[in-house]
Amino acid sequence: MPVSVVIITGVSGSGMSSALKAFEDLGYFAIDNLPIQLIPTFVRLCGESSEIDRTAFVVDVRSREFLGLFPHIHEELRSKNVAVTIVFLEADDDVLLRRYSETRRPHPLTDQTVVAAIRQEREMLAPIRELADIVIDTTELTVHTLRDVIKDRFAEQGSAHELSVTISSFGFRHGLPRGLDMLFDVRFLPNPHFVPELRAQTGRDRAVIDYLTSQAEVNETIERFVDLLAYLLPRFTREGKSYLSIGVGCTGGRHRSVMIADAIHQQLASRGIKTRVVHRDIAKDEQRYKG
Repeated sequence: MPVSVVIITGVSGSGMSSALKAFEDLGYFAIDNLPIQLIPTFVRLCGESSEIDRTAFVVDVRSREFLGLFPHIHEELRSKNVAVTIVFLEADDDVLLRRYSETRRPHPLTDQTVVAAIRQEREMLAPIRELADIVIDTTELTVHTLRDVIKDRFAEQGSAHELSVTISSFGFRHGLPRGLDMLFDVRFLPNPHFVPELRAQTGRDRAVIDYLTSQAEVNETIERFVDLLAYLLPRFTREGKSYLSIGVGCTGGRHRSVMIADAIHQQLASRGIKTRVVHRDIAKDEQRYKG
């Protein structure tokens, strides 16, 4: 019985355990830190099982022989016509450093500082990254959104194709989100930041929403954005696109972009279009606004 194999690897701290859990939730037989030498035998045994048709496992630098043996084993699996997908996870150095600081977990390359270990590991994994079928940057992903990405990309084969749309509000002051396919700049709209009683609130608070929707150009902007997306999204789906990332940006990412992103999401949902919303910068500078 043919078995589908997903090999999860990447830099330590990038979310490999969370990704594995997402595969387990999808019904994959999941194993963490499988010894590299056992991969061919394990895959063969899965193929002989009537209960396991897909499996996912994590291999990384915790297995010291991983780097030297992995390319050969990957080629061996391919030569046996095993359906193998390599998912490589990574994140920016400063984000990895923060995650290690928050969790207080040691880095696998513990004979040096965490900063040096992260950089060394990234260099060591460069050849493995080149073999990857899918590279996921988790710098701006939470545990939950990473699981959503995994679930969207590895839904049951044969299921109806559906475009996964993410709408991200953000502030230009804090930089552009990664991987945007479309960008709506709403800095031309009236800014609640300059209304003293609204400054400390966000685009999800009723007073800010009422202030913005009282402006005719805000409502027209939302309507035009939604009409454009309602026209484009079916065409992206027709062309086989699986993921679309839409950014909605204002100056700080706290008021206008948040309200507009939520409004777009709600109106697309009313038309039967599935979307998710992420408010990247809504809490930034919160203490300054309150203090």
